[in-house]
Amino acid sequence: MRIVITEFMDADAVASLAAAHDTLYDRDLVDKPDALAAAACSADALVVRNRTQVRGALLAGARRLAVVGRLGVGLDNIDVPACEARGIEVIPATGANARAVAEYVVGTAMALLRGAYASTAEVSAGRWPRAALSNGREVAGRTLGVVGFGGIGRLTARLGRAIGMRTIGCDAQIPADAAVWRDEGVAPRTCDALLAEADVVSLHVPLLPSTRNLIDARALAAMKPGTVLINTARGGVVDEAAVAAALRSGHLGGAALDVFDAEPLPAGSPLAGAPNLILTPHVAGVTAESNVRVSTMIAERVLAALARK
Repeated sequence: MRIVITEFMDADAVASLAAAHDTLYDRDLVDKPDALAAAACSADALVVRNRTQVRGALLAGARRLAVVGRLGVGLDNIDVPACEARGIEVIPATGANARAVAEYVVGTAMALLRGAYASTAEVSAGRWPRAALSNGREVAGRTLGVVGFGGIGRLTARLGRAIGMRTIGCDAQIPADAAVWRDEGVAPRTCDALLAEADVVSLHVPLLPSTRNLIDARALAAMKPGTVLINTARGGVVDEAAVAAALRSGHLGGAALDVFDAEPLPAGSPLAGAPNLILTPHVAGVTAESNVRVSTMIAERVLAALARK
C-alpha cells in the first residue's frame, strides 16, 4: 500500500511506516499543490498536520484513500463527514500533545502576569527599568478559567493547580453536576460567569459555528481589567481585532495567541505592535518530545488501520 506524508514527522516514525509500505515523505508537500494532488491520487493513507486541507478536489482525487492520520488533534482541516461517507478512517493523535499545550499555557500565563521578560534590550543597553517592572503579578492565588474541558483543558487545570492557581471551567457538553468537575477539583461555571471571574482565560474548544468569535469585543469587555487571554485552540475562536483593541486600551492585561484565523498571520494584522502580546506560529503542541509521541502514535494507528483494510 502507499502512504503519503505531507508535513513534518519524526524520522523514526517515518521509518516504521516505510518498513511496512511504500511511503512518500515530503515535509513540504503541503506547499506544492500540484505534487500534493498527484501524490494523493495513489495514496491509501495520508498523514497530515493542520495545514493540509483534506477536502474538496484533493479528497475527491484520492480515490484509493482509506486512512487519514492527523499529527495533532484538531480536525477542522479534514472534511470528516465526507471521509465517513466514503468509509475513510480519520485518526487524530488524541492526548499525545496535551502536555506540550498545557505547559505552553502555564508558561505564557506566568510570563504575561509577571511582565518582566521583555527588558533584555534595555538592560543590555545600560538602562535599568527596575521601577517600571516591579509591579508584576504572581500566578499563585490567581484564578485560571479553562474554556473547554477535554483532555488538554483538564491537564492545563492540573498544572495550574500545581503552581497554586484556583481553577474554574466551562464546557457546553459537560453538565455542571458531572463527576469530572469534582474528580478534577475544578469548579464548573457558565461561560459568562467564567469570563467575569478568571484572571487567566485559556481556550480549549474546537472551531465550530457555535464557537467562532466566542471571544469577541463583548466577551473581552466582560472580563476583569488586567485579565490574561491564551488561545491554543483555533484562531477563529477569537476576534483578533477585538483582542488588539482590548490590549491597546489596557483593559486586557496580556494575551498569548498561538493560532490565527488565517495562518500564517497576514502582514498588517491589527495584532501587529499591540502591547503585552505573545505571538507564536501554531507550536503550542509541538515540542521535541510531543513530536515523537504524536508521530509514533499515528504511525502505529495508521499501520493498524491499513492492516484491517
